Amino acid sequence: MMTDPIADMLTRVRNAYRAKKMHVDVPASKIKAQIAKIMLENGYVLNVKFLDDGLQGKLRIYLKYGKQNESVIEGVKRVSVPSRRVYVNCKTIPRVMGGYGTAIISTSQGVLTDKDCRSLGVGGEVLCHIW
Repeated sequence: MMTDPIADMLTRVRNAYRAKKMHVDVPASKIKAQIAKIMLENGYVLNVKFLDDGLQGKLRIYLKYGKQNESVIEGVKRVSVPSRRVYVNCKTIPRVMGGYGTAIISTSQGVLTDKDCRSLGVGGEVLCHIW
């Protein structure tokens, strides 16, 4: 039994881009799919596909690299963990790396980026930071 599946997903992505892998497979869930979709929309990964394995399925995340084979993702940090939840309102949403990174926040309107939360005026649980 895994206590923090989101941290497991982020660790798999971190290990894969450090090892210069082309893709990484993670067990699928709705929240992981939403996080991967945000990573895709913000240009951190090339593509995300759902693979049906007869059980819960897998998400295949294709990693993105620059011209000199450097990873587009410099860092990934899990913020809110099961033992210590971190909640913010719309006025205290963090800026990751001075606005260069992205905070992924679980809100009542779904999983959103920090920029979307500021424009909609909603807060929620800060899941992770990506830069």
